[in-house]
Parts: sequence; C-alpha cells; structure tokens
Amino acid sequence: MTAAMRIRLLLGLALLATGLLAGAFGYGAANLVPTFNAVPLDMRLSFHAELMKMNGITMQAAMAVSTLSSLTLAALTHGRARLIAATAAVLTLASFLITRLGNVPINGRIKRWALTTPPADHAEILQRWELFNNLRTLTALTAFALLITLTLTRPPTGPKQP
Repeated sequence: MTAAMRIRLLLGLALLATGLLAGAFGYGAANLVPTFNAVPLDMRLSFHAELMKMNGITMQAAMAVSTLSSLTLAALTHGRARLIAATAAVLTLASFLITRLGNVPINGRIKRWALTTPPADHAEILQRWELFNNLRTLTALTAFALLITLTLTRPPTGPKQP
C-alpha cells in the first residue's frame, strides 16, 4: 500500500469518527436538550442518567478515534494539510476535555439527583451542563468541517521526498 493510499484511508477514518462525534453531539444539542427541558425534572434526571451510561463508552471511543486519527494524519502530511489535521485533532481533544472536566462531573451529580432530590441550585448546574454541551458540540462540528474542507480541496499527501 502506498503512502498516499494510507493517508487517504486515514483521512477517511478521521472523517468517519469526527462525523459520528459531531453528529451525536449535534443531535443531542438540537433534539435531546430541548426535550430534557420540556419534560418534568424527575423524568429528565432519570433519562439523562440512563443515557450517560450508554454514552460513556461510545462517545469516548469516538473522541479518541477522532483525535488519534487526525493527529496521525497531521504527522504524516505537510503544509496546509498538516495544519488543518492538527487543528482538527486539537478541537476533538478539546471536546474530550470539555466532556471529562465539565459534563462528566455534572452527570455524576445528575445520577445522584435521580435517586434523591436535586439541590436548590439545580437549574444553574443544568445550564452549566448545557453550556459545556454546546462548547463540545461546536468544537466537534468545527473539527468535522475542517476535515471536510481538507477532503474537498487538494487531497493531502505525505512528506516531500528529497
């Protein structure tokens, strides 16, 4: 397999993983969050807690594959392609960090609230969760858009041979 073919396959993997990530976050922001806000609080908390059990593995896997494939693509290319792939990697890493440091701790609280009673300031905490959700969605969508741009412009190639 040639270097150019490996790079194109890697770009395909980065596009797939980052597209799935952006799509999942985008669906959540556009559909789940408004639904969360439209149902009674006890229903939201129970559903949210269950949903996060499922998302824990799948979303982290998508973030990891997105970041690693974009980072590897950046390492194997040069010039503008390297910059675009590296930026996509940083953005998907940002999605991961926002999730782990912002959303996940709040998810832990929501899980406890579903079994007990939410605190008086629960609305502010849920708004903070939504802010983190919007930020990670934006970083994932931007990374996906960058990889699409890379694909639609001149296909990336490996390092120039001496």
